[in-house]
Amino acid sequence: MPKLKIGLAQTHQTSSMDENAATIARFVAQAGAAGVQILCFPEAQTAGYRVDIAPAAAPVQQARLDALHAETARSCGALGMACILGTETPLPGNPPGGKPYNSALVISPWGEILGVHHKTRLTPLDALAYTPGHGFAIYELFGVKIGIVICYEGFRFAHTTRDCVRQGAQLVFHPQNNTTRPNDWKILVHHAMAVTRAAENTIWFASCNVCHPDHQNCRSLIIAPDGRIHAQSELKREQLVVAEIDTDLATRAMYKFDVGEDATDECAQMLFAATVKKAEYHRG
Repeated sequence: MPKLKIGLAQTHQTSSMDENAATIARFVAQAGAAGVQILCFPEAQTAGYRVDIAPAAAPVQQARLDALHAETARSCGALGMACILGTETPLPGNPPGGKPYNSALVISPWGEILGVHHKTRLTPLDALAYTPGHGFAIYELFGVKIGIVICYEGFRFAHTTRDCVRQGAQLVFHPQNNTTRPNDWKILVHHAMAVTRAAENTIWFASCNVCHPDHQNCRSLIIAPDGRIHAQSELKREQLVVAEIDTDLATRAMYKFDVGEDATDECAQMLFAATVKKAEYHRG
């Protein structure tokens, strides 16, 4: 039963990159002390989410972002810890008025930036501030294949997580930012959608939200492949959620069964555990 210790940094977030950088450094150090192997930050943690937190039309501070990305990578590398860092990245050439990508960097335990995912599906407010990305990639960290979906694209569009799972993802990280509007009715809806992403694919799904003193419309959640919540944050509280997960449980059984792969036994084990014997469904 291979174990992996993951952490979700449910942080405060502002429009000040200096303040956000200090928060990132504090949580990296805290996660390192806790023995976290992969740490995830919320959506747009470096510059602030360009919906309510940071101005939608603010210039992209490319040099400052590059320096913060590099410093975070160095800090993680010194701790032997991987990181999913919610950020933004400019369009090529950083044109004046060019809307950046809403992004998540993948940092290796050796302090290398392995790649970046750009949010593909934008809310109507996102679209005022960001440029949509295209496609999904898989990365291997500590022998585990991981994917990334960002907030809205992961909540509302099942095919995004499914695309990661199709490529072999056992664990999907979900940086999000659901905080600043009084839509508390969404809490149960968001939790249900996150649980569904895990259960419908039989994977681990780790969703990391920002905290906000007034409104937070989803907890940070680590959800097991059977759909049960393995660990979760408190609402409106800055905290590091740490949990050890068994990556062998991420069989991708429901995904494989759905696409016609020979996964009947894996599917039955996930659905029934010891309550149904193999002979009951293998009749021939």
